[in-house]
Amino acid sequence: MHIRVARVDDLQGMQACNLQNLPENYTMKYYLYHLMTWPSLSYVAQDDDGKIVGYILAKMEEETEEGEDTHGHVTSISVLRSHRRLGLAKKLMIQSQEAMASIYRAAYVSLHVRKSNRAALGLYKDTLGFTVKEIEKKYYADGEDAYSCVLSLKDK
Repeated sequence: MHIRVARVDDLQGMQACNLQNLPENYTMKYYLYHLMTWPSLSYVAQDDDGKIVGYILAKMEEETEEGEDTHGHVTSISVLRSHRRLGLAKKLMIQSQEAMASIYRAAYVSLHVRKSNRAALGLYKDTLGFTVKEIEKKYYADGEDAYSCVLSLKDK
C-alpha cells in the first residue's frame, strides 16, 4: 500500500471508491474543486497495481465567524471493504491533518459522522482523539443524525 497526495487523474478512482461504500455521493466537479483549491489536503491509498483503494477528501473552511480559528474539514473518507482493517483510514486522516496544520496553520479539524457508523466513530474518537461537539439532527439526506466532531491540531 502507498499513501500519497491525490491528483486529478485519481478522481475517477476516488469517486468509484465513494460510490461503492458511501450513501453520500459527489459530482466529479466537487472532487475537482477540492483538489484545485486545496491541492495538499486530499490523499489516496493505492495498492501495488495502482488501484485506488481508499481516499480522503478534505478542505479548509472558507466561511468562519469573526474570531474563529482557521480550521480544516474532512468532507469524505472511504476505504474499500477488501482493504479495511489495515490502518489505511488512520493513515489518510493523519496525512491530511498534518497538512492542514503545517500548510494552513489550522487550529483544528472537523468532520461529520453518521450516528449509526460505529466503526468510523471508533476510529475518530478512540484512535484519533476526536470529540463529539454536538449532534446535528437530520444532517444526512436520508434524515439520519450526525455527530459533529472536532480534533485540536495545536500540538501537531
